[in-house]
Amino acid sequence: MTWEAGEVQTATMGATAGAVVAGYLLGSIPVAVLIGRRHGVDRRRVGDTNPGYWNVREQLGVRPAAPVFAGDVAKGVAAGAVGVVLAPAGAWGVGYVAVGAAMVGHAWPVFANFRGGRSILTWAGGICVLSPVAGLASVGAFVLVARAGSFEWGARLGVLAVPALQLVTEGSRRTAATGALMSIIGLRFATAKRRQ
Repeated sequence: MTWEAGEVQTATMGATAGAVVAGYLLGSIPVAVLIGRRHGVDRRRVGDTNPGYWNVREQLGVRPAAPVFAGDVAKGVAAGAVGVVLAPAGAWGVGYVAVGAAMVGHAWPVFANFRGGRSILTWAGGICVLSPVAGLASVGAFVLVARAGSFEWGARLGVLAVPALQLVTEGSRRTAATGALMSIIGLRFATAKRRQ
């Protein structure tokens, strides 16, 4: 079956709408808040008040924070997969929209009074689906540096390596789309500083 231009455009619009809704709802699952409740604390009221992996790790330790890490990454993976599955052939941007929506959901979750985390792990999970070569290479760089003793520097290297690797392996358009996703992280950090 061949598609007419209007049919492709309609299918892409429908897929994009579905990706936004699914991504946002997936991202809105407040994993850190749920794990914190299990341990008798509200992550939004202790530490740096960020309901995310880092605050849970700082307040409760590595082991209780592990499900937060896994859950936040899984939200990005699931959103990216939904976007890829929904997208018509050649409409790779739908996956990016789904991951962006998950990041917005993580940062401003409907299920947690719109007070969420900074979306870094959700972004990382999504990137591993959308750009597996750059994503997995960056995860490898993160693991090497983190195991050498610096989780923070490993995370920074992993995040900053993605667009550089992606530019080499996939070209400028997808790298620009990744930059747009990264701007959501920047926006969330900026709004967090204003709130403090």
